[in-house]
Amino acid sequence: RPVKISEIMETEQTLIPVTMDQEDVALQFGKYDLISAAVVDDAGRLVGVITVDDIVEVISEEAAEDIRLLAGVGEEAISDSVFQTTRSRFPWLFVNLFTAVIAAAVIALFDASIEKMVALAVLMPIVASMGGNAGTQTMTVTVRALATRDLVNFNVRRTILREFLVGIVNGLLFAVVLGCLVFLVFGDIALGGVIAASTLINLIAACLSGILIPLGLDRIGVDPAVSSAVFVTTMTDVVGFFSFLGLAALVLFY
Repeated sequence: RPVKISEIMETEQTLIPVTMDQEDVALQFGKYDLISAAVVDDAGRLVGVITVDDIVEVISEEAAEDIRLLAGVGEEAISDSVFQTTRSRFPWLFVNLFTAVIAAAVIALFDASIEKMVALAVLMPIVASMGGNAGTQTMTVTVRALATRDLVNFNVRRTILREFLVGIVNGLLFAVVLGCLVFLVFGDIALGGVIAASTLINLIAACLSGILIPLGLDRIGVDPAVSSAVFVTTMTDVVGFFSFLGLAALVLFY
């Protein structure tokens, strides 16, 4: 029998404003399991349609953009000229120069301690590197969660607490490993205790900064994918060097 269009059509539609950002559109498709959606102007008039094929391309573009921004290279392409590539990479490298100076200034505070025990110069990059890697892991997960709206007000506190606990657990595990290795290599139990304590401190700081810095940047309207890495790295370097060299000066030389 003939069937009227009104009997088979869907009356409930998810409408996409023509001004909505493509990343937000992709989130809408994922949230409501859409195959297609109507695009309307400010007056509610139909101006087009978006299909799931379009969204697949958008997701790919947004993921690639987030990766580039985390590395501080913006819209750089493999086919760009030397000048274009240099201009794209220079700004955040320049910012990183100043943050590196801060870390160097912390080391300079303890130059006398380093002169007394060369082992400190050998070991301090380990503490900073461990913190940097831990901070980058947390930061990457946080930035992606912010982009996909998985991290919102109702679960922020729980997520921060989780990262704090992760920092404690990993910090304790690696503190034991590094403390034992340093004791076996250098035969100094106090030095082993110093690197163990500083590793614990820095891994906790790394996990907290890896989530708090992107959250803070997002709250003030700055894209956390663009600038989080520089600040997280600086934080872990400063905390790592200060805790290790500070504890060494306190425990080993006083």
